[in-house]
Amino acid sequence: MQHWSKLFLFLIFPLALSGLAAAADTPSDAVNDALTPVRTQIAAKNWAGAIDELKRINDPGNADWNNLMGYCLRKGSSPDLAAAEKFYDEALRINPKHRGALEYSGELYLMRGDLPKAEQRLTALDKVCFLPCEEHTDLKNAVAKFKAAGNKYVVAP
Repeated sequence: MQHWSKLFLFLIFPLALSGLAAAADTPSDAVNDALTPVRTQIAAKNWAGAIDELKRINDPGNADWNNLMGYCLRKGSSPDLAAAEKFYDEALRINPKHRGALEYSGELYLMRGDLPKAEQRLTALDKVCFLPCEEHTDLKNAVAKFKAAGNKYVVAP
């Protein structure tokens, strides 16, 4: 019996968990499928179009909705960091383990030059990501780039 439990722990259990490392704003149920048009606009970097879709959907009780609204407000041609932070905070109030909101709010803090808050988000992601996850890796790289640039935010090309 001990042999099977070791097999489960080392081979089967990690495979079962592999689905947990999906993207932070990937729809996990049919309700979140309503955000597909928003993701389409985001993929095209049409921030205004994505915000219009989010307003049309109007689901402020949804952590993914809040995360994507914050993301679009942060990435637009005239970033509204204060509004973006409010949406990220709401996403994290709804779901304190929301990996996307943790990553993106950490990037927002780097944009503001607030390394301690960005590192707090990185620590939270470290606890949330049982296995290595993309959000943790991305924020860790952004923090490293920030430090390498003399504690200045570097816009990705």
